[in-house]
Amino acid sequence: MAKSSVEPQVGKETGAARVYTMLRNEILTMKLAPGVALDEVGLAERFDMSRSPVREALVRLSADGLVTTLANRSTVVTPMDFARVPEFLDALDLLQRVTTRLAALNRTAADLAVIRQAQKTYEKGAAITIKTGNSLPMIESNYDFHMAIAKAGRNTYFAELYRRLLDEGRRMLHLHYQFQALDPDINPKKMASDHTEIVDAIERGDADKAEEYAHRHAVQFKGRFMQFMDRNLTANVPLTYALSSQEEPASTQSN
Repeated sequence: MAKSSVEPQVGKETGAARVYTMLRNEILTMKLAPGVALDEVGLAERFDMSRSPVREALVRLSADGLVTTLANRSTVVTPMDFARVPEFLDALDLLQRVTTRLAALNRTAADLAVIRQAQKTYEKGAAITIKTGNSLPMIESNYDFHMAIAKAGRNTYFAELYRRLLDEGRRMLHLHYQFQALDPDINPKKMASDHTEIVDAIERGDADKAEEYAHRHAVQFKGRFMQFMDRNLTANVPLTYALSSQEEPASTQSN
């Protein structure tokens, strides 16, 4: 009896997890464009399953900030408000500086080992991204690297605020990579050079240099991303600005 009562729940969770992972990946890599409507019925047909696991997946994506439920209860991929990008980048710079500085002051040997491993994983992720053109390995390993540093700072409030910014910036990092990929000399070491300086400063316990390198890293990201926008490279990327609750969402896109 116990076995039969558990099995359906496991299958349900597996189905929801599969939908969540696939939709999340498609949102982060812009295959599902900001503002695109996500219809439960259509998604259930696409994934060949009931609406229940699809609904669970959408709830998880909503918690991640990747989908938004409008006033009419329709669900859309969370729009990207490019008018607020400078504000976002300034906030990212500030939180990156403070979390990195605190890591240099408070990290333990165990923390440093985790950070070093995250740095190596990022380089591997960057190599895969360069080889395949799939930005996800770089995006995910970049998040893990910076969060390892934030946790080493021993301030849960700063770490949580920083996590929210990193989550919000995942799609921006995908667009940023599109700009970086234009460099014919791009390579994993070059992409990870800023990280290497930051980690070395943290290991030395040099808070001033750690903050300086973190700031420079954020400024370089900001500069490249604004160049990306200035070059109108987004003209070939399906983007929409933030929808008000009264506006109609874009039509559903399936892949």
